[in-house]
Amino acid sequence: MIPYGRQDITEADIAAVEAVLRSDFLTQGPAVPRFEQAVAAKVGAANGVAVNSATSALHLACRALDLGPGDWLWTSPNTFVASANCARYCGARVDFVDIDLRTYNLSAEALSTKLEQADKTGTLPKIVIPVHFAGQPCDMPAIAALAERYGFKIIEDASHAIGARCDGEPVGNGRHSSITVFSFHPVKLITTGEGGLATTNDPELAERMTRLRSHGITRDPARMQTDPDSPALSPPAEPWYYQQIELGYNYRMTDIQAALGLSQLQRLDDYIARRHALAERYDRLLVDLPVRLPYRDPRHRSALHLYPIQVADHTTRAKTFQALRDADIGVNVHYIPVHTQPDFQRLGFKAGDCPVSEVYYERTISLPLYPAMTEAQQDGIVAALQRIID
Repeated sequence: MIPYGRQDITEADIAAVEAVLRSDFLTQGPAVPRFEQAVAAKVGAANGVAVNSATSALHLACRALDLGPGDWLWTSPNTFVASANCARYCGARVDFVDIDLRTYNLSAEALSTKLEQADKTGTLPKIVIPVHFAGQPCDMPAIAALAERYGFKIIEDASHAIGARCDGEPVGNGRHSSITVFSFHPVKLITTGEGGLATTNDPELAERMTRLRSHGITRDPARMQTDPDSPALSPPAEPWYYQQIELGYNYRMTDIQAALGLSQLQRLDDYIARRHALAERYDRLLVDLPVRLPYRDPRHRSALHLYPIQVADHTTRAKTFQALRDADIGVNVHYIPVHTQPDFQRLGFKAGDCPVSEVYYERTISLPLYPAMTEAQQDGIVAALQRIID
């Protein structure tokens, strides 16, 4: 089967991982900080905090920004559930802002309208998470202007978008947000097996996310709590001493994963260039079919994690999806709107709450797109689509 996405593992990747396996450190060694520094440098951010998944990074980002009970977090319904679940992990409430039918990203116009209403009812969000769906950046200048006006913080969910550029600048540089989160799952742009990373220009946010990823423990005497009435709680000078100063988690990335990520990062630009070449070829080959091709905003450069097309309706999508799967073409669907999931319907959400995302979902199919895909494989995908849809 031709998968919709797959990792590309080279001999250099294998050698990098093997070197760690033969070293003194499998985790909490030198590879993780090197990877953090390399990703931060690549995207133009001051700090990087590597963790075991992008889901963990989203959770830590929310905790670092003090999201909690009584607070609201808003995000896109056209995303994986993790973009919304991170609010619930913090005891906060979640809501959704419908998408732009052209870009499939959270609509800045819909966000503006929803903020005006929330301002009147006292239900403004503390955090908004725009999701750079399929690797295409959201309209971050417009969203950041709304954040300035209404006082919310921004976490960019760039799980699809490492290597993307927004108005010529790297996604993740922090110009329009407090924190940006990347994913290194095997089907993403580069992989660490599983893994994620948060970038920020705020050293305090970076320090807190670093502490929270490892049980809320600090070894920094300046961060420790003292009690003059209880010498046992006063930090001694011994190098082994540590304190848990808040409830944290075990979200650490291993050196094995970081070594793979460092090796992969060297090929990121080549991977994205190949994705663009394949996407442009899809554009040419599919232009005469009765499908809607994905729009790419000329102001930005998409990382092109996905190539989602839209067909006429839900019935056509179901028929096309199954026929392509029967032909060993591993198409997929991104995404089932989060607010329609049963666990979210128990919170009061229902079909019809985000009509644009629901119309998009009924018609969308993600075609295979990954750097190692050959033009012959792509020709076979297009030929199968022509047989099915024409």
